[in-house]
Amino acid sequence: MKKKLPYAAFSALILLLCLIPSLGMPAGPRGDPAGGNQALSAAPALRKADGTWNTAWLSQVQDYAADNFFLRQEMITLWSALNARGLHSSITGDVVLGEDGWLYFGDTLPDYAGLDPMTDREIFSAARNLSLMAEYCESLGAEFLFTVAPNKNALYPEHMPGVTHSPGRSDAERLAEALAGLGVNYLDCFALFREQEETLYFRTDSHWNGRGAALAADGINGALGRESRYFQGPFSPEERHRGDLYAMLYPAGDGLETDWVYGGTLNVEYEAPIRSAENLTIMTRGGGEGSLLMFRDSFGNNLYPYLADSFAGALFSRSMPYRLDLVSQREADFVAAELVERNLRYLIQNVPLMPAPSRGSAPPEDLYTWYGEVTLHSEPSEDLPGYSLITGPQIPEDVILPAINPESQMLVPASDGNYYEAFLLEGNGIGLYLPENVQPLGLAYSPEWGTPMP
Repeated sequence: MKKKLPYAAFSALILLLCLIPSLGMPAGPRGDPAGGNQALSAAPALRKADGTWNTAWLSQVQDYAADNFFLRQEMITLWSALNARGLHSSITGDVVLGEDGWLYFGDTLPDYAGLDPMTDREIFSAARNLSLMAEYCESLGAEFLFTVAPNKNALYPEHMPGVTHSPGRSDAERLAEALAGLGVNYLDCFALFREQEETLYFRTDSHWNGRGAALAADGINGALGRESRYFQGPFSPEERHRGDLYAMLYPAGDGLETDWVYGGTLNVEYEAPIRSAENLTIMTRGGGEGSLLMFRDSFGNNLYPYLADSFAGALFSRSMPYRLDLVSQREADFVAAELVERNLRYLIQNVPLMPAPSRGSAPPEDLYTWYGEVTLHSEPSEDLPGYSLITGPQIPEDVILPAINPESQMLVPASDGNYYEAFLLEGNGIGLYLPENVQPLGLAYSPEWGTPMP
């Protein structure tokens, strides 16, 4: 009996340790329960909002327990550290372990390796969509600019692990060439950053640092015909930044990275309070001249204060689709759109909120028109009052591509006798906003088109 006691005690200890995560759950989460950008399951209710029984309650309880057990952060951090140091392996596909402590975002690997590049038709579609946006902004008296925030491994590949870098042209390079052909104002941030010898991105984050944001702000101002010198500083180094990639790997970690903090004066006031730089909308008043409307993503978090200082008024929006209806509402003098390299396909997945441009009532020569052969879906828009969103059709590639020029626009003949140019979406789809009293009659294109329409 005495010989069995140590074994029983050991077994009891192991059982107790296994029970700690569940028994400690009533104590609640410790710090940020998710870490990084992860969203955790909420505690489920026995009844739904309509009063009916929640039949998925048991499976939701399982998800809740898996996401919210006691010491979750600490256990994930420990397991991640063991894998990183012992096996040089990441426990999540979202984070790539580089050399010398560098971390890269997993979603950038397809761009880096040249996997699944955009087709020629998709590149033209993205460029054409941006040209329609520029045309609309300029019709309202606003100057338009588009720029791409480079993936970190596009600028600093030397710390990447053993992944072969694509020798071909990237989607961003091909898009820049197409935009030049269409006359769209484009800022090449790749060239801008490569001109600098210093590293302007974080090691443990997917974004540019404070000095990188200042350089981008100067570039945007320059591309809009303005001048700023934020990049010249002064700056001071402060160990205060917790990288987003670091937080994904080590949610309980307290590692901080040095950032460059701008020491000059930024004259910025907020029209409405914000919770953080992640706000969907940020409206500011600054010390410069003119009005700016800027569409941005997370790269704009430490970019927008510089631009807010540069203009008398600015609105920074993270909306997707792009809300170009705000151009007239804000009486914007300048419209800028910044999009990270890994998300260029967003440009052919969303229809910007703006009326479709009319191309007149006279059909171009050599026009091929489908009427009964295609079905277009029409739905009243809640975001653009007085308009309907027209979408469709998914035309099979073996039907359209052999006949169509890859650089061919799409027109929609409408009940008012006019032709309207559509935004080009992936899968050979189209999308556009027409007045509610105007009905789409079909879809038209010309195999001879390959240059912008007047």
